[in-house]
Amino acid sequence: MLNIAQIQDQILSLSEADYDQLRQWFYDRDWENWDRQIEADSENGKLDFLVADAIEAKEKGILSKL
Repeated sequence: MLNIAQIQDQILSLSEADYDQLRQWFYDRDWENWDRQIEADSENGKLDFLVADAIEAKEKGILSKL
């Protein structure tokens, strides 16, 4: 298995098109991980405070439209 320094050297040797493709892969992977984390946090109630804040703001008439 390659170590980080070797992987970095390999990345630096990529063509611009291949580098763009790799960067997009990392970007997509990061968003997929983020989506999974948000879903897990939501299921575990960790985001309930956001709903409560929105309900409170709506009741006070200070809820902003996006």
